[in-house]
Amino acid sequence: MTPLRILVVGTGGMARSHVETYQKIEGVSVVAGVDNNPDRLAAFNKTHGIGHGFASVDEAIAWGDFDAVSNVTPDAVHHATTLPLLAARKHVLCEKPLAANYADALDMAVAAQKAGVVNMVNLTYRNVPALIHAATLVADGAIGEVRHLEASYLQSWLTQPAWGHWDKESQWLWRLSTAHGSLGVLGDVGVHILDFATHAAGLAVTNVSCRLATFHKAPDDRIGDYVLDANDSATMQVRLENGAIGVVHASRFASGHLNDLTLRLFGTKGGLEVSFHNAVSRLRGSMGDDMLKGTWTEIDCPPVRTNYERFVAAIREDHQELPDFARGAALQKVLDQAVASDAQSSLDLPV
Repeated sequence: MTPLRILVVGTGGMARSHVETYQKIEGVSVVAGVDNNPDRLAAFNKTHGIGHGFASVDEAIAWGDFDAVSNVTPDAVHHATTLPLLAARKHVLCEKPLAANYADALDMAVAAQKAGVVNMVNLTYRNVPALIHAATLVADGAIGEVRHLEASYLQSWLTQPAWGHWDKESQWLWRLSTAHGSLGVLGDVGVHILDFATHAAGLAVTNVSCRLATFHKAPDDRIGDYVLDANDSATMQVRLENGAIGVVHASRFASGHLNDLTLRLFGTKGGLEVSFHNAVSRLRGSMGDDMLKGTWTEIDCPPVRTNYERFVAAIREDHQELPDFARGAALQKVLDQAVASDAQSSLDLPV
């Protein structure tokens, strides 16, 4: 088996998941980290037994003793940190969203194609067996033509401290501030639920209408250096390329839901319900006799490989794997249009 050397760019909280997963894959080693915070980098490398550290991507490229990269930097710098790696013809798995806007995401997708390297976006819910099996069933025509969908991504970390105190810890506060690179809940988890819904449906979004809300959470809507102006809740109505319509929403104020995704797909021959609640994946279907009786049956789903495993396999087998940068760019285009839609005037009801 060909050994594979991984460089991790960005050593914040999510980087730990990348390293721990790679270290479980045979023949894969994480050989270096990159971070402009030397103390954080040193602590990260010591914790994970990583031998080399660099203050910048350019320094790591000059060293060069790596084959592939996990980019785990903040959203706003994905573009700037990824392009040099692609120019150096390194394979890249980039955290979501691919970029802060569609123009940058498209730039990355074009550069990746030109470089001829494996490029993937770490849309983590592609690791959910129920979602992948649902996509297979829809593609096989099990529910006929998709006509309607409902999708939600619900979190409650602004109303409970299960993941830590959002108002005291920078790992959460940056997610609430546009000046610190956050696109709000729309960019953070909206990209996940859009991918969750449209991947299963096998259809692209052609039209979107969106409303975003940012709620008062602190005096003067500020905590220290963090201006709390990023959106906390998002609702979208979407039209798909076959004319189907649907509703998609995400919130950090969904009290009672730690990190739950739900998707309902309705077609001309039946329906599917995908859920990922409390890290448990389930798929139910109402097709055939079930559809006629209005009943739903549990569907067994085969296990799936993680994005990290598929990234490694794609490099070793010399093929492109999904979701790629082109997919990331397509999702970002929808997010940009959602933001533009919210900025447009809406009609308030008379009081």
